[in-house]
Amino acid sequence: MAKAPQSLEEYYAIHSFAAPVDIKKSTGHFNVLCLDKHLPEESKPVPFGRKDFFKICLISGNSTIHYADKSIEISGKALFFGNPLIPYNWEYLNSQSGFTCVFDEAFFQDFGRIKEYPVFQPAGHPVYELSLESFAHFESIFKGMEAEKNSDFDFRNDVLRNQVFQIIHAALKMRPAPFTTPAPATAGARIARLFLELLERQFPVGGAHADAPLRSPSEYASQLAIHVNHLNKSVKEALQKTTSEVIMERLMKEAKILLKHSSWSISEIAYSLGFEGPTHFGTFFKKQLQLTPTEFRKMGMRTITTSI
Repeated sequence: MAKAPQSLEEYYAIHSFAAPVDIKKSTGHFNVLCLDKHLPEESKPVPFGRKDFFKICLISGNSTIHYADKSIEISGKALFFGNPLIPYNWEYLNSQSGFTCVFDEAFFQDFGRIKEYPVFQPAGHPVYELSLESFAHFESIFKGMEAEKNSDFDFRNDVLRNQVFQIIHAALKMRPAPFTTPAPATAGARIARLFLELLERQFPVGGAHADAPLRSPSEYASQLAIHVNHLNKSVKEALQKTTSEVIMERLMKEAKILLKHSSWSISEIAYSLGFEGPTHFGTFFKKQLQLTPTEFRKMGMRTITTSI
């Protein structure tokens, strides 16, 4: 079975610092931590996987971010955005310094649509490499958050929310995403967004004997209660790809994640993704990547032992 996303309780349980008293509050959870005070080597190993919370990290030091089906090398200073939809892990290559803040969606209820920002979208880029000047700017915001978190100001949570948006907006100004400017809210755009949300909800898969993810445009159209032609037209207009192409790309991404970060056999992965068997899966995989699943797994095998 696929591992459930790491909860906030599990996150704090495996680190050397105690969980804050407000972790169960109905107003949601927010915390900011200075890595100079909570060194990574003091923490227990954390496996690659999804987290049930958002995370923004400001890091100085060499490291590798394993994010979905990619590994991103960081040399120096960087800003990282992690979201509950994408499995990830941060592998330290030397000592690290900086800050990390964690929060759940409930903390931003009725205060902006945090998960709709490009930095938290599955297709977005999670890593922003920083100059010394940019690092200093973000560091000042994180230090302000740390001071605000520890203050007794009645409205400190509103200040913290605004500081998170400061970080997001500053990052987007550095490297605007193609969809930073909202497109007109047409009926087709709304259908495409609903389709992508439904597609993401198919993962992680539960194993060879669990229900496989939806595979065809008609299955998605049925779930969305629209005609398949309407879905196909909306997706093509919004994403410049066919519905089938988007589905197959997402299946391919999940296949690479499972091959790289799970101990499942090729057959278990094939059946869990809805293929008729390992042969059909192998043909699909090689057509997309010019490698067999076994070849890809051998290339990507490495032990991940730590995470922020």
